[in-house]
Amino acid sequence: MDVARTLSPLERGHSDPTLTVDRVTGDRWLAVRNDQGDATLCIRPVTEGARIVAFGRGSDRAIELAPELLGRGDDWSGLDLRRVPWLAEVRRRHPGLRLCRTNAVFPAIAQAIIEQRVTGTEAHGAWAWLHRRYADRAPGPTNLVPRGLLLPLTPRQWLGIPSWDWHRAGVDHARSTALLRAAAVADGLERTLRLGRGSDEITARLRSVPGVGVWTAAETTQRSHGDPDAPSFGDFHVAHWVGYALRGERTDDVGMRDLLEPWRGHRQRVVRLIALSDRRREPRRAPRLEPADHRRR
Repeated sequence: MDVARTLSPLERGHSDPTLTVDRVTGDRWLAVRNDQGDATLCIRPVTEGARIVAFGRGSDRAIELAPELLGRGDDWSGLDLRRVPWLAEVRRRHPGLRLCRTNAVFPAIAQAIIEQRVTGTEAHGAWAWLHRRYADRAPGPTNLVPRGLLLPLTPRQWLGIPSWDWHRAGVDHARSTALLRAAAVADGLERTLRLGRGSDEITARLRSVPGVGVWTAAETTQRSHGDPDAPSFGDFHVAHWVGYALRGERTDDVGMRDLLEPWRGHRQRVVRLIALSDRRREPRRAPRLEPADHRRR
């Protein structure tokens, strides 16, 4: 079990107040909510897996869900990589990589909406700013739980954020409106977990929320459901990575769809392997995208 790589999709930059990584021990401290209450999880990688400690009213439920969080039920046995030997070699070098399943839809969709159409730096900054202003402290002993660890905002807390603080956080009207619409139907979003790890029906239900498109739904189900077949179409980078890795040149979403088609059912697994390889990297030919400061508008 590769704890770090399995949980890496949940990290939202070094400033993420809901997930802290101890760079010395490798511990992952996560603040979570579930149907039994709030909880703080400490996940420590050990030789044959992970040791987990939990605090808070929701700790029993958090421990119960932890195996799926770390990849239990993510079956790679049907993924045939023989036609691309270098990709098979990446998998051989990372046998402990699994797709996580958080079993928490609303926090995942909230993160994805904040990240729509902006750079990672902008999104991570907004996520951290809003949580530090409105979120509750993670449960647990103050001498153990990392200082500043916060619980994900509840739908009610998101709904209570005034317009001027969205603006101060750098979140434009389109994203804040989409997130508030998702918060209003959060209970219905959580019920999609009963439908499995991924399907057209799950995607359709998420996309029924105005402002949630193909990219946002995929970014959500990758984390909340552990969807193995939800590559991020519409992403600024992913299609380029896939094209450069599998064809030696950039491509668009249509090209990425064609390149990944032989692995339908496992397309997100293939994208994760490509991300771990050095084949996705191409020489930079242009400056980075400059973040847009919505607070000046």
